[in-house]
Amino acid sequence: MTRAGEGGAKTRKPAKVLAASLVFGPETFAFLRDLDRNNDREWFDSNKARYEAYVRAPALHFVGAMSSELAKLSKHYVADPRPAGGSLMRIHRDVRFSPDKRPYKSNIGLQFRHSAGKEVQAPSLYLHVAPKECFLGVGLWHPEAPALAAIRRRIVERPSEWAKVRGGTAFRNAWALAGESLARAPRGFDPEHPHLADLKRKDHIAAGDLSRSDLADPELPKKVGKRFAAAGDYLKFLCTALELPF
Repeated sequence: MTRAGEGGAKTRKPAKVLAASLVFGPETFAFLRDLDRNNDREWFDSNKARYEAYVRAPALHFVGAMSSELAKLSKHYVADPRPAGGSLMRIHRDVRFSPDKRPYKSNIGLQFRHSAGKEVQAPSLYLHVAPKECFLGVGLWHPEAPALAAIRRRIVERPSEWAKVRGGTAFRNAWALAGESLARAPRGFDPEHPHLADLKRKDHIAAGDLSRSDLADPELPKKVGKRFAAAGDYLKFLCTALELPF
């Protein structure tokens, strides 16, 4: 009888195990850079231990730590630490309708959704980690027409409240409004409105940079929690416009 390794079935090497990181450190960025240069399944499979230790482990640790931080902001935002289907977004790209057939994203995306659910147009919280840029985001990216119209109506109905929200010192120090805008006033809205720039927005998002030293800091959840708290009034305004609890 032939023993495994002597012409019979090959002995499978045990999977390599690396010590899991609890922060997004140099190894995280090294992996993402290497993945960007070697974006194929064979390379990913042979480097999966690095992904598990330096990407998924710190990401899920961060998500777990954010639960108590989000509770300070609102009971309606969820930190879901499940490895799949939770706050950690898939590293696999959806290539069905894209000319770019690379199978993997070379960034980490973490999204904290509103408890209303994935299918409801609701503001969310986001952390993006990539070698070239790292940032936080809050709000609604590319909202559907009914949601966008509802936000515009509330800005018109509550102009003083909106001015206070977008002009608040804590908000302005932590965030900058971003996203795409129309070239002209949306149909049915006053082209002379004092908040015309915000009525023209196609996205209602705010963004803020993060440094690599922040990401490597064990206190990152607290730092991010404070940044999200500074956007509390902004998120509440958007939620109220969409008739969602905050």
